[in-house]
Amino acid sequence: MRWDGLRLSAGQEGAGQGSAGQGSAGQGSAGQGSAGQEGAGQRGAGQRGTQAEGGGQAPALFERDTVARTTVARTFDTPGFRGMTFYEVHARSVINRVPESSRMAFRWTINPYRGCSHGCVYCFARNTHVYLDMDAGLDFNSRIVVKVNAPELVRRELAAPKWRGEHIAMGTNVDCYQRAEGRYRLMPGIIGALRDAANPFSILTKGTLILRDLDLLADAAQVTDVGLNVSVGFIDKELSRSAEPGTPGPARRLAVCAAISARGLRCGVLMGPILPFLSDSPGQLAAAVRQIAAAGAARVSPIVLHLRPGAREWFLQWLGEQHPDLVEPYRRLYGSGAYAPRAYQQRIGAQVRELAAQYGIGQASPAAARSLPERSRPERSRLARPAAGGSQGRPQADGAAAAVQLSLL
Repeated sequence: MRWDGLRLSAGQEGAGQGSAGQGSAGQGSAGQGSAGQEGAGQRGAGQRGTQAEGGGQAPALFERDTVARTTVARTFDTPGFRGMTFYEVHARSVINRVPESSRMAFRWTINPYRGCSHGCVYCFARNTHVYLDMDAGLDFNSRIVVKVNAPELVRRELAAPKWRGEHIAMGTNVDCYQRAEGRYRLMPGIIGALRDAANPFSILTKGTLILRDLDLLADAAQVTDVGLNVSVGFIDKELSRSAEPGTPGPARRLAVCAAISARGLRCGVLMGPILPFLSDSPGQLAAAVRQIAAAGAARVSPIVLHLRPGAREWFLQWLGEQHPDLVEPYRRLYGSGAYAPRAYQQRIGAQVRELAAQYGIGQASPAAARSLPERSRPERSRLARPAAGGSQGRPQADGAAAAVQLSLL
């Protein structure tokens, strides 16, 4: 199903002067991207936005989660946003409790966006778009819900008497530093609110735009526990272009880790997902961990690909198009479940732990993180079936580290 009630009118221009493309009223500089960041920054002269105010019927869940006021759908002519639609909504709340049944190590999250332009074929969050009456494939990649009032809501909810100052994880559903953040600029307000409340938080991202907020993050790390983490599952540039086409390349993400480390902040790397038969050979794992170590990573946490509903269908479609010889090996490995056999996961985890010790993960100084080695395309894994059976000066909070390790479960 589609949001047919939200009709885009090409004849209606968004605020087309100067900083055209700003968010809805009250967002001020929402259209001011960071030049050069993620290809999603300023709109040049003559670039036009279109908007349409929602009539029609929005999905029931959407109505429950948002304030009853006009929803604005926008498109932009900026190359990085072509083919995408942004639904600007006013959320009722933004600090979300994780269900008790969840395996996550954290209990609270903030997700200022729903849907993600990174387009990762393996993204576990794809199925969440189905609850908005959109599909888990192209809609998830190109129809992005933007909670334009997220910063003010965070500040209000942190000040509520019932709030107990618990750890909040960000980037655990979709990336809070995806391309849209260059235009809407929600994260500075969110981080500022967390800093002012001295509330512990962690961020996981594939986006280089996090460097725009490095001063804010350093300020926050002076008063609370801040966990910063980048996601780099593999370093094969060609595989990255195919499997995660909207992301900065692996080398750029490792450069983000190096820049954060050089600032004196601790940054970990979530090495996930590791793709069976595509990025799991001993040579590939060693090359990835070696470059992660060179980036000054404080820790590395390996996670093998999960194939939950939504992600499973989209990933297997991609696999059939790009690597048809691997479809049957994947079906044998995963069966009808979401997880690779435990023995396989344990073997990969043990290999990465050994490599991390070998390359001194967590021991590199910030100065050593400033230069990264030459990147070369590693060997493609052999097709042999895997074994069956399957803060500035502040320590990283244990809860934040665990949150990173489990954030893609």
